[in-house]
Order: sequence, then C-alpha cells, then structure tokens
Amino acid sequence: MTIHAPIPAIDLATLKGRQQVAWGSGDYAMIGVTLQIVGENLCEAVDLRSNHRVLDVAAGNGNATLAAARRFAEVVSTDFVPALLERGAERAKTERLPVTFQQADAEALPFDDASFDVVLSTFGVMFTPDQEQAAREMLRVCRPGGKIGLANWTPDGFIGRLFKTIGKHVPPPPGVRSPLLWGSTAHLASLFGPGASVRADERPFMFRYRSPEHWLEVFATYYGPVHKALGGLEGSKRAALEADLRALLDSVNEARDGTFVAPGAYLEVVATRKA
Repeated sequence: MTIHAPIPAIDLATLKGRQQVAWGSGDYAMIGVTLQIVGENLCEAVDLRSNHRVLDVAAGNGNATLAAARRFAEVVSTDFVPALLERGAERAKTERLPVTFQQADAEALPFDDASFDVVLSTFGVMFTPDQEQAAREMLRVCRPGGKIGLANWTPDGFIGRLFKTIGKHVPPPPGVRSPLLWGSTAHLASLFGPGASVRADERPFMFRYRSPEHWLEVFATYYGPVHKALGGLEGSKRAALEADLRALLDSVNEARDGTFVAPGAYLEVVATRKA
C-alpha cells in the first residue's frame, strides 16, 4: 500500500502576499491596456446603464472601470496592488472621468451589502486564493437583481496553456486550486450556487504583437507571473522555460508574415443575483 504524504495546509495570508508581490512586479498596466476591448464588451454584456452604481473588483489598471465610466455610471475601482490603482487613476484623469479608486482585497470588500447594481472583474478576481470567499463577497455587495460581469481566461486557451507551461517549471504551492477554474461554466455555477443564475459564453481575444520574440520580451518584462517565473530561474532552468514558451508561441501563432497573432479564449460571464 502506498502512503501519500499529507498536503500541507494552505497559508492564504502568505499566498496573497506573494501574489501581491508578483502582480506588483513588472508593470501589468503595459499588458492591461491591450485588453481594453474586453472591458468594453463586458459592459455591453451586463447591459450597463448610466444610473448604475458599479464596482470593479481586482480592477488592475482599470479597463472595466473606464468602460463603465464612459457609460456615465458611478464607478468604484478596487485592487490590492496600489501601483495598478495609480495607473487606473492616471487614465481616468486623462479622460476626465469621475472614478473613485480604493485599495481593497477581493475576499474582504469594504462595502455594505447590496450596495452596487453591477460588479465587474476582467482577468482579476479569478486569481484570488479563496475562490468561494471571493464569489461570496461579489454576491454580497451586489443588490438582488443586479449583475456580476466577469472575463476569465479559459483552461484550454492561450493564456490557460501559458500558465500550465509555467507550472511545469515553477509548480504552484500544494493544494492551491488553479485560477483557470474560473474559466469553466460548471465551476462558476458551483461558486455562485443558488445565489445567482449564471450565463457564460466563450469569446476570442486576439493577441497582436510585432513577433513571437516581441511577445516574449513584453510579457517577460511586464507580466507579473511570467516576469517572476523567469526571474526565479537561472541557467539551464530558465533556458528550458524560455524554450517551452517559444514552442507554445509557435503553436498558437496564426500569422505567417513574421508578426504574432494568437487567439486567446476567455469566458464572458453574466451572473444575475437572485432575490
């Protein structure tokens, strides 16, 4: 009989601290601005109105935040990385959009129950360590009949494969569930349970860069998970990860002119909170 060592208990506080450092490394805003269309489309998916009070959770540099503010909604933008909130505030100031920016943990939102008509998150809340708690918090602050709009990378899409590639070289802590679960309709239905009805549709996002090497340079410099993974490896180990990343890029690249064009599937989610 094989005896397996017990999986150690997850220290969520330590894990969240590491995530905060990871997402604060590089400069995610340089990646985030290329994803703006996702926030625009998500606001249309939830049928956002000018009289809505909107919360953007794990907002990053504010793509969904700005999209909602452009539709004249009252918007509160939150993230647990102050530097990203600063980038969002810079963008809002440039466009003269009135937005409230506030540092907040997605698992402990500092807002009253049912205080928002719409709660949004684009590629943000999916990275919270305690997935059930994050879902509960979004439901709690959303009013009955209100909507939760999410954009989450799918497990089998380009970014899902990127995280799996990184995981082969830099394994996640034991017992930590993959953020890519948020890209599964069945998992979302489980997370929100009877508190919301969930509708989800897979959408394409096209990554467009000068070349595969350009994509690798940008993500290695600015995208926290890639930046930290490569920075934590040396010599042959780093070279092995880079080789696997290049192989992944070659497999998804649809361009034949030297540029890089790759579809990155994501799940566009609209969850309506039940009374």
